[in-house]
Amino acid sequence: MVTVVRGIAIVEAVLLLLFALAVVFAAAQIFTNALENLGERMGVSEGVTGSIFAAVGTAMPETIVPIVAIVAGGASMEVNHAVGLGAILGAPFMLGTLSLGLMGLFAAQKYGWHVALSPESTGIRRDARFFLIGFGLAALVAFLPVAWHGARLGASAILIVAYFLYLMTTIKASSALVADGHGTEADNDLYLARWLGNSLIVALLQLTAGLVLLIAGAKMFVAGAESLSEMIGVAALLVSLLIVPVATELPEKVNSILWIRRRRDTLAFGNITGAMVFQGTVIPAIGMLLLPWHIDDTHAIVSIVLALGGMAWLNFLLRSQRLSPLWLLGNVLLYVLFIVHLVI
Repeated sequence: MVTVVRGIAIVEAVLLLLFALAVVFAAAQIFTNALENLGERMGVSEGVTGSIFAAVGTAMPETIVPIVAIVAGGASMEVNHAVGLGAILGAPFMLGTLSLGLMGLFAAQKYGWHVALSPESTGIRRDARFFLIGFGLAALVAFLPVAWHGARLGASAILIVAYFLYLMTTIKASSALVADGHGTEADNDLYLARWLGNSLIVALLQLTAGLVLLIAGAKMFVAGAESLSEMIGVAALLVSLLIVPVATELPEKVNSILWIRRRRDTLAFGNITGAMVFQGTVIPAIGMLLLPWHIDDTHAIVSIVLALGGMAWLNFLLRSQRLSPLWLLGNVLLYVLFIVHLVI
């Protein structure tokens, strides 16, 4: 009897995961369509649309998860801190390894393994620099003694200022990129335009609806993933490092896959790398204020190294002009290495 009940519960969790995936996919279509139209209406570059608008908007699920876990979790404080820290560290790891790799796989499925992917390189390299420096600083601070509160406070302030400088630099570069042919262009009219007209208000309404659905779908996926992990007995930190980020990064993954299959390379890459900058600066800064922010777990350390490695590899591919789906398999390999690390 117990086995039957357990089996039914597992099936229910899997069905919830599948339904959440369908919601996220539909929401991503609505969100990207509104974002393209909004970016075109504002006359900004694809770098601003992808690395700032899309990145910050779709980063809401993984921003909410650690904060909720830390300040409003229902379990013990130790478990809440483990989930919060794991979610903060796991998001850049998942984006820098699996998300970039999946984008490459879907590009290869449509265009072949050796097609040259050509995002506007100055913006992506800017994202790489800010992420590597910001997340690297956050990682170093995590190894300081717990009692060094002043150092964490100072590092938190530096990370917030760094993201502000990143925003200013990206926006400043926008006008020159638009003049050079890298302006945001929508492939289709607003979906809601058929009924409500093609206005700024309608674009914002559709964007908001898409974002709400993205967050709702991601939260459903998190609920299903956590239920499934409890049934198979996975530790809280591993759930937050490996399972929760897969769910919360779904908006970035799906958006980037949709864009890369339409050869909107700058939007596709910027959506991921811009989110990594946000999650490598602002979110760790919040974590330093709300958490002890001290790492002594091997899994967490490995995830940090692989996240930095994933962005460094992408930066190398850009500089060496080798960016193709085949070479992005290197990011998938980094994710596989983490799985191997968990097993051995």
